[in-house]
Amino acid sequence: MAHMPAPADLTAISLPDALMADIERAGYYPALVADVIKAAVGSEDVHGHLVHQETTFDQDAVRRHITVFARTGTRLVVAHADDFPDHFSGAHEIATATTECIPLPSVRGVMLTHVVGDPSSYVPGSLGSEVTLTVGWGAVSRVDLLPAQCNDPDCEGGDHGYDGTITSDDIALRISAQAEGREALDRAIEFARDLSASIGHRPPA
Repeated sequence: MAHMPAPADLTAISLPDALMADIERAGYYPALVADVIKAAVGSEDVHGHLVHQETTFDQDAVRRHITVFARTGTRLVVAHADDFPDHFSGAHEIATATTECIPLPSVRGVMLTHVVGDPSSYVPGSLGSEVTLTVGWGAVSRVDLLPAQCNDPDCEGGDHGYDGTITSDDIALRISAQAEGREALDRAIEFARDLSASIGHRPPA
């Protein structure tokens, strides 16, 4: 009879103190979240991270969702965890945790959208009160089509076809200083800067 390989000893894998502190601060099943990240990261060191928790309302229930980015020297690890009611037992909730590992050279883009209230009074260096961080690696692409414009002033109409753009936005996170604090916003901007500087480089031999 074939023997199944023993599971990895997750207690032998350590995550940076700052990452563990952010997972604990989020308060969403921290032991589970830490273990799934350890299982995905393995023996690699984590050089940058971002932890983001969202609360949504599903009819009469409040649902939480956590997303964690962990950048190693070669990969971007993305972890998601959700919970939902167990419709069979009715007494407990079920949590699902998913990780995806993307080679850094495969990350196609990191986009930050800054929201600035009252831009006429913008304070240099503040970078606004809200950002949306979008990371794309080609798993999901969006096609935006618009009717093509004609630059000929004498054109009397007709079908000029469509112009389109293809954008990759596999994941987008919205971080608000008002809702989550200025520190959370600064951490998101710092992670975006770190990831942007890391993508496109061939991993060391």
